[in-house]
Amino acid sequence: MNSRRDFFKSGLFSVGAMAYLNSAYALAKPAKTPMRFIFMHRGNGLWPRVMVPPTFDDALKEKERRKEAYEVDLDGHTLPEWMSPIAGHVDNLTILQGLSGKMCTVGHHSWCSSLGVFKANERVSSIKWATVDFELARLFPSPVEHVELACFPLGGGNARGALDGIATGFSARGPQQPNYAYGSPRVALEELFKSVSTDKTARTQYELDRRLLEFVSGNEDKLATDLYGLERSKVTNYRDSIETIRKRNRKIDAMADVIREHVPELDPKYLDTEVNTFDRQRGHAEVLLGSLISGLTNVVAFTVDELGHSYTGIPGIEGTKVNMHDVGHGKTIGGLTAENIRSVCRQHHMTLVDQIVTRLKSVPEGDGTMFDNTMLFYFPDGGETHHSHGLEFPFVVLAGDNAKLDIGRRYIRLPNYGDVGHKTLGNWYTTILNAYGKSIDHFGALDVGLKGIDQTGPIEQLMLG
Repeated sequence: MNSRRDFFKSGLFSVGAMAYLNSAYALAKPAKTPMRFIFMHRGNGLWPRVMVPPTFDDALKEKERRKEAYEVDLDGHTLPEWMSPIAGHVDNLTILQGLSGKMCTVGHHSWCSSLGVFKANERVSSIKWATVDFELARLFPSPVEHVELACFPLGGGNARGALDGIATGFSARGPQQPNYAYGSPRVALEELFKSVSTDKTARTQYELDRRLLEFVSGNEDKLATDLYGLERSKVTNYRDSIETIRKRNRKIDAMADVIREHVPELDPKYLDTEVNTFDRQRGHAEVLLGSLISGLTNVVAFTVDELGHSYTGIPGIEGTKVNMHDVGHGKTIGGLTAENIRSVCRQHHMTLVDQIVTRLKSVPEGDGTMFDNTMLFYFPDGGETHHSHGLEFPFVVLAGDNAKLDIGRRYIRLPNYGDVGHKTLGNWYTTILNAYGKSIDHFGALDVGLKGIDQTGPIEQLMLG
């Protein structure tokens, strides 16, 4: 360990420390039951046409073809086949169409774009501000602030070269501050729940890490007294960051009994280094649930897949590594058409959504359940198609009864790109942030191509009252 940067990349603190730099929010205690947010995003596009219930009549189908604005109550309608796993949650479901995101990086890889609403690339310098999930995490503080899980790509995209481990994620804590994500359920389980681990080696390492922090904090105090100006400021900031981590750890230790009760008990196949993609996603969903139910965090970002991730475990071709770029270009693989592969993967994603929502509905909280205070979003990180232009970002939204938005059991198509009243990703996130207490005119960058359309403010028809 040769530098402070090396220290922050090591051991228990490889993600936790980075997530807590200069974060005063993490130490605040919520005065009431917090809201929780789950952002599940996937690569390779999400076609708007596959979102449409097949039971819509000819008049609605014509409106859809023309991309005219309309709303429909989903009661009595059949969901698209790939959404069948969430049919039992239709009262909590909103299918939201028509949001554009041309101010984002779209196409093969989007990096932080779809959550930050700005042009981004693989360079840290392109990150302009915190992504929306981090903004929400700061509105509803928790001990670890934010958890990010990912099925990493092996070529292109964010992380490269390994599926497991901890690497640059798809969210951002602030300007030029990428978040870090857990690539496998095994690593996520080890790192997030190490403080209550029954494994003797893990507990020993956790105690050593704590003592190291205590030593370094005291050493930095002594060093700061001999420095002046900028150098003293740097050391003081570093010391304060370490102290923030120590305070966070004390808060986690105080929650040990609750955390221990909700440590995910993962099937051994989810912990295998050769775990297939479908099982990796199931394992991540279990870690996500454990993190939320235990109170470690109130916000989770889950990159279900990315274009550069080679899929394995697809039913019928389980042993085949599926190149999703080839799928994007319509190639048949292992006898399955590209459209079939897309549909199977989407339907599997909906089984994960059902897994999460059903579990949260089973956990009592206040006069209801944890899901009452939860919103889940499933959407493409790069727009509507494999080679997207960012004209549409379809959303599947599951919202509990205490959600502060006027949604639920609805299909909503907003005005088409360029039409009066058209809305963007920025408007959508502005709506969510305003609903939960962050009063802003606009989140993210504006679309310079939208002439004569006011892009600021929330989407009024989705606001309560």
